[in-house]
Amino acid sequence: MSDTNGPRALLTRIRVWLIVFVVCLVLSGATAFPLVTELRFLDSALVGWASPVADLFPGLAEWIHRVREGVAAADGQAPYLLYGTDWLAFAHLVIAVAFYGAYRDPVRNVWVVEFGMIACVGIIPLALICGPIRDIPFWWSVIDMSFGVIGILPLLHVRRMIKRLEVVEPQAVQSGRP
Repeated sequence: MSDTNGPRALLTRIRVWLIVFVVCLVLSGATAFPLVTELRFLDSALVGWASPVADLFPGLAEWIHRVREGVAAADGQAPYLLYGTDWLAFAHLVIAVAFYGAYRDPVRNVWVVEFGMIACVGIIPLALICGPIRDIPFWWSVIDMSFGVIGILPLLHVRRMIKRLEVVEPQAVQSGRP
């Protein structure tokens, strides 16, 4: 009979949550590469098949259109500016790789999870400070801040499980259980 609360089960749950978090981080980063194409598709969708969304949220449709035009102009006149979003994407991928340490040995590398939590918290002041400086609508900054709030929730859960594993693991080793 398997122990659903034992160290092995706890380690499995930690790893599953870490995989989910890393997949979301990678997807979030990967979407920053094809920004011009994505915005073209999204803007077209909001005047096409997704027009009910645009009717419901006209400010969103206007904002997406404005951003699409700005990114398209930057791509046409100064494509090197979009290199910044390439670095943003790369940073997401590098941070995702760091979570391999927590996957491999969660107790020893709990600091990676805590680093991720700090980064999630840091999203909020960044959005509140830089959003107005860059003329970003407040409601869009709220969407940006939601990534930090949503991102920290699984990391808090993972950290709690790692702290439980830290207590249970030495006991399992002493008793001869895996």
